[in-house]
Amino acid sequence: MISKEKYSQLIKEKALKFGFQSCGISKAGFLEEEAPRLEHWLKNHYHGEMKYMENHFDKRLNPKLLVDGAQSVISLSYNYYPTLEITQDNNFKISKYAYGEDYHEVIKDILKNLVLELQEEIGEFGFRIFVDSAPVLEKAWARKSGLGWVGKNANLITKKYGSFYFLAEIICDLDLMQDLETTDHCGTCRKCIEACPTQAIVSDKIVDGSKCISYATIELKNEIPDYFDGKMDDWIFGCDVCQDVCPWNRFSAPSLESKFKPNVEKLNFRKEEWKDLTQEIFSEIFRKSAVKRTKFTGLMRNIKLASKEN
Repeated sequence: MISKEKYSQLIKEKALKFGFQSCGISKAGFLEEEAPRLEHWLKNHYHGEMKYMENHFDKRLNPKLLVDGAQSVISLSYNYYPTLEITQDNNFKISKYAYGEDYHEVIKDILKNLVLELQEEIGEFGFRIFVDSAPVLEKAWARKSGLGWVGKNANLITKKYGSFYFLAEIICDLDLMQDLETTDHCGTCRKCIEACPTQAIVSDKIVDGSKCISYATIELKNEIPDYFDGKMDDWIFGCDVCQDVCPWNRFSAPSLESKFKPNVEKLNFRKEEWKDLTQEIFSEIFRKSAVKRTKFTGLMRNIKLASKEN
């Protein structure tokens, strides 16, 4: 019988083969430290109108409630830093993670193939894969798995790669070797807190989601509150400010995944073209993009608000 050390090493080797930049493992169990943090965050209504965050409180904290017999949480990161940025010359801004194809689908397909190959060598095992889906506290598990530390902007940061990467998980019933947590390297730096256009980072590692531009332009389905007037800084889908100013992101390198390469259509747009966008063009350009999440009406709402500042 293969030892759990060999299983763990095999999983990490396969993860690298399939393009993941990091892979770490933690023991599946109740996230005791996260329980009061999540409760505090919800009680302060930092989730805004994201009512789904109030659901499945226990499942968010305990993966054993998501996967029968779960013993390990395999956390993985996948680089999405673009080969080139959308020009800011007379243009609106879109978060870098949405430059290419929708990461949910791209990474989910990669994970399925990864697990299929693992099962060919290990044999059948119980598992579920997650890509920013279901009630999983992915940053907490990535931190426990040693992938990085949670920065003051509440993003997972690594010394080697910065923070421009997606997180994904395989929760499984394999008994694997646990990795050690890394240390926090934000120090006294407050660049992300000071740069946030809406003062959404209310304290170290705590973000008031209801004040975040990403929340306003993606998650919020109703009209954007007056609070955001004059603070959009040309962002119409997401916001990268707290990552762009992070010193650790000087180590970010372009992703090798072709499906995350910037959509040329978006690179060539100018503000007037955005304002003249039609449902037909929106559907064509963003058919495979995460931008489709906000729908045509939502994107036009965002463009209208961002245009007030110009």
